[in-house]
Amino acid sequence: MPELVLTVARIGLIVLLWIFVFTVVGVIRRDLFAGARTSRLVAAPRGVGAALNQARPAAKVKRGRTARQMVVTAGQLAGTRITLGEAPITIGRAEDSTLVITDDYASARHARLMPRDGQWFLEDMGSTNGTYLDRAKVTGPTPVPLGVPIKIGRTSLELRP
Repeated sequence: MPELVLTVARIGLIVLLWIFVFTVVGVIRRDLFAGARTSRLVAAPRGVGAALNQARPAAKVKRGRTARQMVVTAGQLAGTRITLGEAPITIGRAEDSTLVITDDYASARHARLMPRDGQWFLEDMGSTNGTYLDRAKVTGPTPVPLGVPIKIGRTSLELRP
């Protein structure tokens, strides 16, 4: 009888080990190929001088000054400009992001800028290290004034007219 119990325990341990291995492989696979499953039609071109071509310009803010471009002011992509339209801007390490940053402190899908009623709102997308708007951590959709720095790791961005 003790041999039977020992054999069943060994087989059970091997089964649990294989379940663990398959679970770990599945999690790694989902993390690595998450960008491949999203639609490439939504992604905008990236790189220096990348622009989002939109049919309609962004709505005017009551003050008369609207952000027309996003400029990377610090980091590896310093000097990069993205023309703003009406489409949301995604920022992160994922290949399908509008602005792909290769910062060690950035998440794959780090933050998103969304236009709403003529103003741009910044939202952290559950990043590990957080998104900061002028030294304040962003916890929900937050309006972004012109010229105020947005910090994502070592990368700094600003909205400009």
